[in-house]
Amino acid sequence: MDQIAITQKIGHSQGRVFSLPINLLTINQFFGTTMSPDEARKFIQERADTSIEEPRNFEEQALKFIGPELYQAFFLGYTRKQWGKEPTEIPASILKRLPVRFNYDDNYFAHRHQGMPEHGYTSMVENILDHPNIEVKLNTELVASDIEDYDHVFWSGPLDAYFKHRLGRLQYRTLDFKRIEQTGDAQGCAVMNYTDEEVPWTRITEHKHFSPWEEHDKTLLFREYSRACEPGDIPYYPIHRTDGDTLLEQYQEAATAEKGVTFVGRLGTYRYMDMDVTIRSALDTLAEWQKAHAN
Repeated sequence: MDQIAITQKIGHSQGRVFSLPINLLTINQFFGTTMSPDEARKFIQERADTSIEEPRNFEEQALKFIGPELYQAFFLGYTRKQWGKEPTEIPASILKRLPVRFNYDDNYFAHRHQGMPEHGYTSMVENILDHPNIEVKLNTELVASDIEDYDHVFWSGPLDAYFKHRLGRLQYRTLDFKRIEQTGDAQGCAVMNYTDEEVPWTRITEHKHFSPWEEHDKTLLFREYSRACEPGDIPYYPIHRTDGDTLLEQYQEAATAEKGVTFVGRLGTYRYMDMDVTIRSALDTLAEWQKAHAN
């Protein structure tokens, strides 16, 4: 990666725009203050629900984490749109992924190294697949007899789809995109999150801001809508519930018993992970498999 770009996210809430993820600027913007880091930390702690010792769901995690005002402004409506469920039905772990900072760092990640491929992800993936030992087959369904033709299969598709949904269908969220073409600069950032529930879309992505070293007179945006995944849709996010999922447990048991197959990725392991974590997990899984089969 020759070029470096930090993806900035902005929140659109109650007719105003805010710095995201929540940081010192967000707090001062929202409450109309000029607090120092220590003052802001104390301020938020005073609003947090300290009676919640161990959060049981997303809402309790938010109330313990940032208090009711910021929760209602930035997470309540967005969560309902994104997941199609009440925050009380969603595990606390979903919110634990997101940082809250008491300084002016608005970077989503805290990784030491970050960047964007100079020529984009399409070129990068094309170069990865351009290898004599890799054969790409599209629109090809995997059937049971195919597994016998290979030493091992790594399945990254939906967990229940591998088993032909024989136990039933797991729940996923899918996304619809509306393409928007304009001239100039439409929103001034790569991602604008719309946190109000009455706004039907969750976010708008303006792709030119992912490559700030390039110059373009025109701009391309995609407005993003989240909804329940139906048969024939592309699943994006596995849905976890605070009350557990017996069907998921049954599929996980079936996956563990399956010989010659390793399940990887968001869909294959039915886990909601950031993509860097997903890729790291897949690489670690392959390394462990290679070590176990070295002889």
